[in-house]
Amino acid sequence: MIKRSIKHDLRSVDALAMSIILPVMLLVLFTTIFGGAINTGTEYINYVVPGVFMVCLSFGTAGTAVSVCDDNMKGIIDRFRSMPINSSSVLTGHVVASMIRNTFAMIVVSLLAIALGFRPTADFADWLGVFGILWLLMLALTWAAAAFGLFVKNIEAAGSFMFTTMLFPYLSSSFVLISTLPDWLEGFAREQPINHAVEAIRALLLNGTVGDHAWITAIWCLGITAVMYAIARMLFQRQTA
Repeated sequence: MIKRSIKHDLRSVDALAMSIILPVMLLVLFTTIFGGAINTGTEYINYVVPGVFMVCLSFGTAGTAVSVCDDNMKGIIDRFRSMPINSSSVLTGHVVASMIRNTFAMIVVSLLAIALGFRPTADFADWLGVFGILWLLMLALTWAAAAFGLFVKNIEAAGSFMFTTMLFPYLSSSFVLISTLPDWLEGFAREQPINHAVEAIRALLLNGTVGDHAWITAIWCLGITAVMYAIARMLFQRQTA
C-alpha cells in the first residue's frame, strides 16, 4: 500500500509540485516584500523559516484527505477488502507516503531558504531535533487528514482540510511576534501546538533556548495522533463493515 501511494504521488507531478511551490512562494513573498516592514528583532528570514515549514506541512498533509476520500468514493477500498490483505493498510499507505512527500518538500524549502540568506547555527543533533518535531507534526496532521477524508462525502469537501490547518501557523509566532496580536487572541496563539513547534524549531535552528516547547509539542502531537488514528479506524471499519 505504501508503494501504491508513492506511485500515485509520483504520477501526480502537479500536486507534488504545488506542495513545494506554495511554501516557496510564501518564503520569497515574506522575505522580499513583507519582511522589511516587520520588526522581529532579528534577520526576518531567520525568524520566518520555521513558520514556512508549518505552512508547507499543512499544505502537504491536506493531499492525504483528498487521496483517502478519492479511494473511498471510487470503491477502491471495497476492492481491497476482497483481497487477502489487511484492507486498513490502505490508510497506513497514505500516511507513510504523505510523510515521505512532506519530508522531501521540507528539504527543498530548507535548501532554498539557505540560498536566500537563511543562516542557521544548528549542528547535526539540532537538525535531528528539528526534523523529529516536524515528523511528529506530520504524523498527527496526516492521521487527522485521513480521518477527515473518510468523514466527508466528496473530494471538494476533503480539499477544505487545507484551509483549516493552514490557519494555525498564522495564529502563532510564525510570521510576527505574538505580542503584536490582539489581546483576546494572544493566549490561544501562545498555547496552541503549532506555536510551541515553531518556537522549539526556531530555538534549535538559531541556538536559542528550547525550554518547554519541545516536550509540549510532543505531547500535543502524540495526543492528536492517538485520537485521530482511533477516529480514522472507527470510520474505516464503519464504512467497510
